[in-house]
Amino acid sequence: MEKVLGIGGLFFRSKDPAGLATWYRDHLGIDLVPETYEEQPWQQQAGPTVFAPFQQTTDYFRNPEKQWMINFRVASLDAIVTQLSDTGIEVEVDPESQPNGRFARLVDPEGNPIELWEELKTG
Repeated sequence: MEKVLGIGGLFFRSKDPAGLATWYRDHLGIDLVPETYEEQPWQQQAGPTVFAPFQQTTDYFRNPEKQWMINFRVASLDAIVTQLSDTGIEVEVDPESQPNGRFARLVDPEGNPIELWEELKTG
């Protein structure tokens, strides 16, 4: 069976696409979509990606009106939480580490849920 190689993009509706893209660039370091084919898009580091449909009634996304949540891998959860908090963005850090790492939650300016994940370092 031929399989997909990975996620090539995440596309979603926004009330203010340019403003939201700028927020993601300024606070999470995600480059804006290139204006030409000569420019390179944002490159993510190779690593695990979980593709997980949830039950329609899940409370994991916290807001029942939201249909998706994105999880970003981070090198240092403490550093990015401090960086975000210093700009006035509220971040909720899970006080318990999980077997696969540490997590924190925030929302973007349009209320979309974001999860930050610092992978458990082994070895």
